[in-house]
Amino acid sequence: MKENQVSLTAIMTAYLRAYHAMHDTRKIFDDVLAYCLIPEERRALIEQGFSRALQMRVPESDLACSDREANALPSLLQAMGLPHVLSRSRYTEDNLDQAVKEGVEQYVILGAGLDTFAFRRPDLLSRLQVFEVDHPATQAFKRNRLAELGWEIPANLHFVPVDFTKESLADALAGTSYDSRRKSFFSWLGVTMYLTRNEVFATLRSIPHIAPVGSAVIFDYFVPEKAAAPHMKEMREDLRKIGEPIKTTFDPSTLAVELERVGLRLHENVSPSDIQERYFQSRTDGYVASKHVCFAWAVVE
Repeated sequence: MKENQVSLTAIMTAYLRAYHAMHDTRKIFDDVLAYCLIPEERRALIEQGFSRALQMRVPESDLACSDREANALPSLLQAMGLPHVLSRSRYTEDNLDQAVKEGVEQYVILGAGLDTFAFRRPDLLSRLQVFEVDHPATQAFKRNRLAELGWEIPANLHFVPVDFTKESLADALAGTSYDSRRKSFFSWLGVTMYLTRNEVFATLRSIPHIAPVGSAVIFDYFVPEKAAAPHMKEMREDLRKIGEPIKTTFDPSTLAVELERVGLRLHENVSPSDIQERYFQSRTDGYVASKHVCFAWAVVE
């Protein structure tokens, strides 16, 4: 992403979570606060973009037919990654819930974006110290928005600005109240694909050095494209245009070995078919798991 620019994917991710919470039935992940965090002018720009995209998918002569436009919208949201955004968040927070029951005391959200956990889950917040780690520009955007909304910052929520391309996670957390002796849970969603492999592994390598045995990290990743689908090529080009190009993919068959080299054991590697079975079976809205995305859950040993 550009040096002083808020992450546009962070804003879009929040919008997709908000859309699902407000409009879809059978919630996969119910983020009831995401809409508030997006300033009105940003929401208007996103919705204008949706409208233009729908007009391209639905011929002008058919726009009066609400059924055809309604059928086109799920396809558009699918292409924009809504199922991926929802399922990765659901997977992470379900496992965090269990981890807290097993003694986790710190939750570190890497690339937090416009995450609402600290305001949305008081049941878990009361048992955790939460550290939101993100690019300084994106974090400043969020903190300004929280101030505009007048939301009170919980005492156990800590903001940690860091540029993963220039700074280490260990150094960033060293200047906070983070306690390396306490069992911790790290989430790293929607980030690895935008960093180089060296940058990704530098962060993963640091986790066993700053968190005790039994701590965990969950991250999502793109798999290599055997034959690039047209919508994937389009998505890559769109991301390149906004200054957030895809840089890294991982082969699911070799990930366990790669993680072992940095002191992590791959506890679960969730495939597209697993994600489909867990979160999208029997849905009637057209949402399906992305064929290009997996979730990894690794543990410090």
